[in-house]
Amino acid sequence: MGLKSVCKSTNGEVWQAAQGHVACPWSGIPHFHQAEEGGVDLQSYQLDMQILPDGPRSDVDFSEILNAIQEMAKDVNILFDELEAVNSPCKDDDSLLHPGNLTSTSDDASRLEAGGETVPEKNKLNGLYFRDGKCRIDYILVYRKSNPQMEKREVFERNIRAEGLQMEKESSLINSDIIFVKLHAPWEVLGRYAEQMNVRMPFRIDKQISRFRRWLPKKPMRLDKETLPDLEENDCYTAPFSQQRIHHFIIHNKDTFFNNATRSRIVHHILQRIKYEEGKNKIGLNRLLTNGSYEAAFPLHEGSYRSKNSIRTHGAVNHRHLLYECWASWGVWYKYQPLDLVRRYFGEKIGLYFAWLGWYTGMLFPAAFIGLFVFLYGVITLDHCQVSKEVCQATDIIMCPVCDKYCPFMRLSDSCVYAKVTHLFDNGATVFFAVFMAVWATVFLEFWKRRRAVIAYDWDLIDWEEEEEEIRPQFEAKYSKKERMNPISGKPEPYQAFADKCSRLIVSASGIFFMICVVIAAVFGIVIYRVVTVSTFAAFKWALIRNNSQVATTGTAVCINFCIIMLLNVLYEKVALLLTNLEQPRTESEWENSFTLKMFLFQFVNLNSSTFYIAFFLGRFTGHPGAYLRLINRWRLEECHPSGCLIDLCMQMGIIMVLKQTWNNFMELGYPLIQNWWTRRKVRQEHGPERKISFPQWEKDYNLQPMNAYGLFDEYLEMILQFGFTTIFVAAFPLAPLLALLNNIIEIRLDAYKFVTQWRRPLASRAKDIGIWYGILEGIGILSVITNAFVIAITSDFIPRLVYAYKYGPCAGQGEAGQKCMVGYVNASLSVFRISDFENRSEPESDGSEFSGTPLKYCRYRDYRDPPHSLVPYGYTLQFWHVLAARLAFIIVFEHLVFCIKHLISYLIPDLPKDLRDRMRREKYLIQEMMYEAELERLQKERKERKKNGKAHHNEWP
Repeated sequence: MGLKSVCKSTNGEVWQAAQGHVACPWSGIPHFHQAEEGGVDLQSYQLDMQILPDGPRSDVDFSEILNAIQEMAKDVNILFDELEAVNSPCKDDDSLLHPGNLTSTSDDASRLEAGGETVPEKNKLNGLYFRDGKCRIDYILVYRKSNPQMEKREVFERNIRAEGLQMEKESSLINSDIIFVKLHAPWEVLGRYAEQMNVRMPFRIDKQISRFRRWLPKKPMRLDKETLPDLEENDCYTAPFSQQRIHHFIIHNKDTFFNNATRSRIVHHILQRIKYEEGKNKIGLNRLLTNGSYEAAFPLHEGSYRSKNSIRTHGAVNHRHLLYECWASWGVWYKYQPLDLVRRYFGEKIGLYFAWLGWYTGMLFPAAFIGLFVFLYGVITLDHCQVSKEVCQATDIIMCPVCDKYCPFMRLSDSCVYAKVTHLFDNGATVFFAVFMAVWATVFLEFWKRRRAVIAYDWDLIDWEEEEEEIRPQFEAKYSKKERMNPISGKPEPYQAFADKCSRLIVSASGIFFMICVVIAAVFGIVIYRVVTVSTFAAFKWALIRNNSQVATTGTAVCINFCIIMLLNVLYEKVALLLTNLEQPRTESEWENSFTLKMFLFQFVNLNSSTFYIAFFLGRFTGHPGAYLRLINRWRLEECHPSGCLIDLCMQMGIIMVLKQTWNNFMELGYPLIQNWWTRRKVRQEHGPERKISFPQWEKDYNLQPMNAYGLFDEYLEMILQFGFTTIFVAAFPLAPLLALLNNIIEIRLDAYKFVTQWRRPLASRAKDIGIWYGILEGIGILSVITNAFVIAITSDFIPRLVYAYKYGPCAGQGEAGQKCMVGYVNASLSVFRISDFENRSEPESDGSEFSGTPLKYCRYRDYRDPPHSLVPYGYTLQFWHVLAARLAFIIVFEHLVFCIKHLISYLIPDLPKDLRDRMRREKYLIQEMMYEAELERLQKERKERKKNGKAHHNEWP
């Protein structure tokens, strides 16, 4: 059978309450709930009476009797709580502790049956319920009996029971020192806290609702929702839950009304506000996890993600199995993601991440196609490129050495391969592609805002932020002595003084500046390495390395830079965490935004600093032969390759991008796989392989890897840095979008597989958007326009070629710029140097006689300078100033043109689709109507009941 319990709504439509277990349907007979302390829960009975369908009613009025008994029950419950607090033992409550067993034994079952109790054996065996098979496990806490924090844990658990949560303990099957605390939230607790948290639940409807649906292409990329009906949520309006208006909500079964993710979120909300010791700062589960009182805390997965039967024929066993088959399996890599199911299982925050990642991946298709077209255009026009032809045929042009002493003279034709490779990335289509990518980044962000608005509407997140924003327990404990009225809620809340906030921000900013200086120092070390190593490689014994000393220097420097990046990232994470906690952010979202901004700044500078050096500084400030600029008056600064600096930038981007994505994928999936495999291996060695299958769900989940402490930060950061690589230097590496697309197709399934199979189930958190990451994306989009303008104008040879074609070439003054106009460009871009003018420490060991049989008198170098016999030897030529002016003009025109296009696109594309705006207004109107009609219907029913009981006319005249 498929995973769904089907119920009928008031208009006869089928409403599927998708849960991890099949709940009992409502009957027309009123029933009582067994309270936690063994009494009768009359409040629940009263709520049941409100939502039961109309049936035979008694003429006796029990309202006054029930009210009196309910007051007595409250007093009894309070008395039980006080007695429990007084008589609590000084050690862990053994009455709640059950010895670990593989499954519920037959003796237990027979004993329960003999006692007259009916327990669903299926619930007892699947490890998702208490031992009675009735109470579903909503949350798991794990601790060790040998842990010294026993008193804190005991007070915490006593307060948990005082809040109304039910608790059961069980020892681990692997290690008897490990204790699992199973928590269950009864209906009364769920209802009370759901109202406080403004949890939105399905609203009672009497009309057919047509919700906004996004446009989706047809098969084969679309999942089969007829065969798998649980892939999407059902059409239904929602409203904040209220116990006073409980009759307005669709409640077919109180056990399945709140789904598993919502139940876990409510329990976690309770645990975060329970004290474990006297004092303002002694509050919350997070502090107990930090000080080691508890080892872990997590909600359970909904069973196994595998099944012996086919999902097509037998349906999904649970939502985890459905997610694995339709989302995390490699066989569905080309299909759309079931975002509604992801949101239902993992929460809105994780659902939004995968929605953004899917949208980003989809938008990469046109960028990757255009980038591949630019690359193929370079391949097709390679044989017709006049510049590369001249370089390959320049056997008589001898280039000056690129380093002191050990570097030899070389023919320009030796760099023929590098000239051809440069043309593949630096050709006539590069400027068009840079403009396209700048516009693409804007279109991507603008359409994501529209897409996010649709998702926020479908997932009931439109009005969420202002209602559910909560103060962090750490902030509340730190500043509880100072309070002020909240201007929105009108309630007193902790307040951080302005002077205290400013001083903390100043210290944090100083720490950020210091860490950025550390990054710059690391880049400076890489520069020194490149300067020193190029001479070493030039004197190497192996001819392959000696003849390609610059390429070897660049390749090894990139690899060393990558290792430094990975090492510094570990340090940055600890520093960013320290500085963020020092700031004492008020809410969790503020904490996440502050931590995210710091980590992004650190890692962005760390990852891109060397790339910026190669793009804009390498070979720009080296001087000229005979007057080289030196580092610390010792090391000669590195020059570009004779074919240009773009090849170094391409190597830097390609190697860093491939290595980082490979490393990230390994750390995200490979490391958890190895860890989980090692854990299973130890279990098999200690207990035998036959016991693995019988482990309860909490034991299986505990052996999985926990989600990292910062949630989705690493996933977002990886993609944002990739977005920076894709846009910032895309003019130098047009294949970056294609590499990003291929990586993201794999990344989606890797992340899905990791979340479903390798990680414990994360807490279902809510979020309205992707947070501060959107602002970072906008900043990267602006920076990409500037960097691409400088890459085209300064790093590439696009501007010098254009100036030569229109001013100095064969077509000068004719308004043409074809390949025929580039004849003689290579010779015009090289200056002449007299070898006798070399400095003593720069003079090469070879005299160049191996080229012509006689010592060389002159060599060439890349620059626009006068010859040695001119009036001003080695002074800048007029062509240099023309090229410089053209470069500056291009930067200004390019930036203004692209920014105008970006702003125009932002203005023309509204943030909300018109159809969505109309539907939101329509929904608001219909909800008001439905609430009025539901209230009117309730009043009419109450009036009929009073008439039936003979109380309708007690105040009227006869």
